[in-house]
Amino acid sequence: MEAIILAGGKAERLGDAAGGRPKALVEVAGRPLAAYQVGRLARAGVTRVICACAAGQGSLFESELAGLGADVVAVEEPERLGRGGGIKFASRVRAEEGDVFALNGDELVDVDFPGLLDAHRAGGALATIAVARPKSQFGLVELGDDDLVHGFREGGRVDFWVNCGNYVLSAEAIDRFPDKGDHESSTFPELAAEGALRAFRHEGLWLTVNTPKELRTASAHVDSHPEWLA
Repeated sequence: MEAIILAGGKAERLGDAAGGRPKALVEVAGRPLAAYQVGRLARAGVTRVICACAAGQGSLFESELAGLGADVVAVEEPERLGRGGGIKFASRVRAEEGDVFALNGDELVDVDFPGLLDAHRAGGALATIAVARPKSQFGLVELGDDDLVHGFREGGRVDFWVNCGNYVLSAEAIDRFPDKGDHESSTFPELAAEGALRAFRHEGLWLTVNTPKELRTASAHVDSHPEWLA
């Protein structure tokens, strides 16, 4: 089994917290963010991970992500191709045919990759996406009928499901990705209209790392959950 990690992010919103590194290689609790993804993929049976990165960064990704249980091959995009174009471009160096994992490189997530793959193959769709209900950033105010405030509590998770950027894709699905642009606004709606796109519900951890605050949250999570460092 192979996987493709989208790793072309510039980390602009992270500013100085990125330490001048590509977003997927920004350190979380002392390790590159993408290292956690590669490690989890390797434990799920993935033997080869393709990183779609910006031009000139290939050797950095291969050295930073070496020794994690899977071969890492970097593919440098000749220009910004977008997420869909990046996956399609990286897929040209695949060593295998058939299904492939694909995921964003700027997230700390514990999606059950074997479960995702099993669901994809059982469902018979061309693509299966992991969906999650993110934690609400707002606290709840408990009100009485007379508008008297009775208390406050954390918001919990939102009621709707969100695409959390972890997929299993068939070769046919990738062939339909745009050469440049976003698959989530083109290919995925087409597949959904055809009944060829399924979802896999993820109830676990999903942390994006786009801002210094989110980076601190991700680092704090790893520090308090040492199993992530295994």
